[in-house]
Amino acid sequence: MTLYSLLDGQTAKIVFLNNHLKTKNKLLRLGVVEGVRVKVVRKAIFNGPIQIKVRDFCLAIRKCDADKIIVRYD
Repeated sequence: MTLYSLLDGQTAKIVFLNNHLKTKNKLLRLGVVEGVRVKVVRKAIFNGPIQIKVRDFCLAIRKCDADKIIVRYD
């Protein structure tokens, strides 16, 4: 299951980041790492970006990047 497939308000644990190296490094610096819990705050309409809560801050990620983040729903 990917991060983008979660619904608003759902939480999950990141299992694997399958992004390009440059994008993956940026996400890692922002705290989006394997094993961390994320909560979907909201998704934009028409396949727009997804807003997630990671630790104590919110972050917006493009759909194409969120589709490459594998999560496990709890």
